[in-house]
Amino acid sequence: MIKKLRPLLRRSTYTGVLFAVAGALAGLPVAMLALALTLGVDGRPEAAWVGLPVWVVLLGLAGLPRVVRRVLAAAARRLLGVAVPAPVKGAAAGDRWRTPVFVVVHVALGWTVLIAGSTLVVMGLTLPAQWADAEARVSLFGWGTEVTGVWAWVVGALSLLLAALLFAGVSTALRRLAPRLLGPSPAEQLAMAAERERLLAERNRLAHELHDSIGHTLTAATIQAAVAGEVLADDPVAARAAMRSIEESTRAALEDLDYVLGVLRDEQSGTAPTRTLTDLPELLDRLRHAGAVVVPRTTGDLALVQGTLSRAAYRIVQEGLTNALRHGAGGPIELRVAAGPEELELSVVNAVGGGEGSGQGGPGASGFPTSGHGLPGLAERVRLLHGEFEAGPYGERQWRLAVRLPMRWSA
Repeated sequence: MIKKLRPLLRRSTYTGVLFAVAGALAGLPVAMLALALTLGVDGRPEAAWVGLPVWVVLLGLAGLPRVVRRVLAAAARRLLGVAVPAPVKGAAAGDRWRTPVFVVVHVALGWTVLIAGSTLVVMGLTLPAQWADAEARVSLFGWGTEVTGVWAWVVGALSLLLAALLFAGVSTALRRLAPRLLGPSPAEQLAMAAERERLLAERNRLAHELHDSIGHTLTAATIQAAVAGEVLADDPVAARAAMRSIEESTRAALEDLDYVLGVLRDEQSGTAPTRTLTDLPELLDRLRHAGAVVVPRTTGDLALVQGTLSRAAYRIVQEGLTNALRHGAGGPIELRVAAGPEELELSVVNAVGGGEGSGQGGPGASGFPTSGHGLPGLAERVRLLHGEFEAGPYGERQWRLAVRLPMRWSA
């Protein structure tokens, strides 16, 4: 029994009553308009009841604007304590009937609280006082009876209890209806899930871009700075060339970083940097300034590889060369890019040390730590392009990264 009375002691019950009463008061101007329209057609006082369906229709029309749903959802979260997500943009037009239905029910429950609830509260508070004056009488909707003796206290207490139960029932009804009628419909839930999936995919793509671009730049800049420091006294020209290469590579990385941060902040960040296979010579020049020996071998016309495929291939080559710099054991890095009519082949081969942890899965001769995300990120990128990915030991103390991508993705 006590458990059933717990809703009477909750704060949300009475904030829900406030929410219901606010709906009744908001519907009052619409009721006056409906009454005016009805009496304008039929001036007889008894025709006022005909205005009830007119009132319901006008309330429904008032609930059609999207701003009404947003306001009601915010009020429901605040006063009813229910989780009602904000409406999504581009909701289907067929879902808009739900808000008018809630508006009508909301106003109806509000007037129920105002009329029945206030009557019960007044009875509960005034009956005992009237009994003390020997004038206790109960009147409700034209029906009345005398209440004498202790029954005035009993009826008064029951009136207050019924009022509290009415308040709890109205609040419970609104809490159950608000998520169903103001919350997202199945179609909107699908749209929200699709939007979340799109945002996650975009963030994953940006993470790959940052890893490839910034990781490559920091690796090359670190090596170039070391080279510049070693030859600064003996060969100032080479030192200046290394410093210029650091400046160029870091400027390109700043462009990538500025674009990614702009996307994450929902700002206008300009056009995304689009480096393709035609930019490979610039990439190889930066590596040579870092002291790396890269032996490129290209076949086919790389300019014919366009769009998503060319951009992805550039990032794959960039990541493969960066890993060779980080974890290789020195010596020449062999790069092969072959553009055929059916597929694009990419290959990076570099020497590795013979000790434990050698290769691109751990720190190499240069001592660079590994994040563990490079090769898995490449494999995922290749999988999305429906390509084939291989990475592992190759021959004697060598490591090879080999990728084959179908050319149909160049469109």
